[in-house]
Amino acid sequence: MTDFDRETLRALADDGNERALDRLADLAEARGDVQELSDLLDEGCLHAGELLTRRAAAARDLLELQRIADAGYDEAAEVLEQLLAGGSD
Repeated sequence: MTDFDRETLRALADDGNERALDRLADLAEARGDVQELSDLLDEGCLHAGELLTRRAAAARDLLELQRIADAGYDEAAEVLEQLLAGGSD
């Protein structure tokens, strides 16, 4: 992944560039910054939702999966249902 200046990515994201939002999510994931990922999801970044869902599923954090689903990332609801049904995924 090419390194981009975070402030430049933020400016692009603020102007509606979805790819910049995705890159910000990648940077937050690399830093382990769950709060920024959550903020990006709240801004509509589905990639952040994917990354958060992966983390929550690995931790088997059902409440976090519900929060992610409520924030608009539908796949989190599917993962939550699989966990509740006893699925291994």
